[in-house]
Amino acid sequence: MKRLFNRLLPKSWRSTVVTIPVIRLQGTIMAGGQFRQNLSLASTAGLIEKAFSFDAPAVAISINSPGGSPVQSRLIFKRIRDLAVEKNRQVLVFVEDVAASGGYMIAVAGDEIFADPSSIVGSIGVVSASFGFPELMKKIGVERRVHTAGQNKAVLDPFKPEKKEDIERLKALQLEVHDTFIDLVKERRGTKLKDDPDLFTGLFWTGKRGLELGLVDALGDMRTVLKTRFGSKTQLRLVSAPRGFLSRFGLFGSNKGFSAPDIAAAAASGVIDAAEERALWARFGL
Repeated sequence: MKRLFNRLLPKSWRSTVVTIPVIRLQGTIMAGGQFRQNLSLASTAGLIEKAFSFDAPAVAISINSPGGSPVQSRLIFKRIRDLAVEKNRQVLVFVEDVAASGGYMIAVAGDEIFADPSSIVGSIGVVSASFGFPELMKKIGVERRVHTAGQNKAVLDPFKPEKKEDIERLKALQLEVHDTFIDLVKERRGTKLKDDPDLFTGLFWTGKRGLELGLVDALGDMRTVLKTRFGSKTQLRLVSAPRGFLSRFGLFGSNKGFSAPDIAAAAASGVIDAAEERALWARFGL
């Protein structure tokens, strides 16, 4: 209503203040569970669409993520780009501590990427990590029984020794995902990228070195960049989720109930997710 009223006023009376919507994407990227909230299309779609509904010349996105699911990363990337084209909005991305792996995949949705000199960017690669327990099973006297229809239904079973053919197949899949990631970065960054043999090896760099490699466009913080570009009166409007924190988890204001087994299972899953999340951040010294 305020925007409509402003348009009806004579130009000399209209407000010259520019408001830029800001989305903050922080955390590991994976499909969220009942009791954990990670970056995924489901958890970010509402924020993204709300930001692009503003009558603004640009949408600013702050990213702080060590990566995670390549699928969810690409889905978030695509939703941002689709709306940028549909709404004819410029997308400006600002890296906080880290935009690596899937975090960097989301970052390239920006028409321009800004980073702090000490930010971590890159890690354009694919990793798969798990645990193996075959010796533990022997020590505690537990027999593993797996029955399948299909000879490859139990590949990479963590309770059995690894097989060479299973590892080869996993690496082949990783190469396909890696190629998709590389193509996406090349498409978005184009001639900005420097010809460096380490660019797509999974290595990561500081924002300062990332600028030299063409992974980012400039060094700077969001407030300074936006006010320099759109005027000193520019206002930054943080776009937040419409629901409260507790309602996300169904604890209040929800018709969905949780049984004791549900809560116990979610808690156990949460411990594993937390360990994986901690490992992702730790790769970058964070």
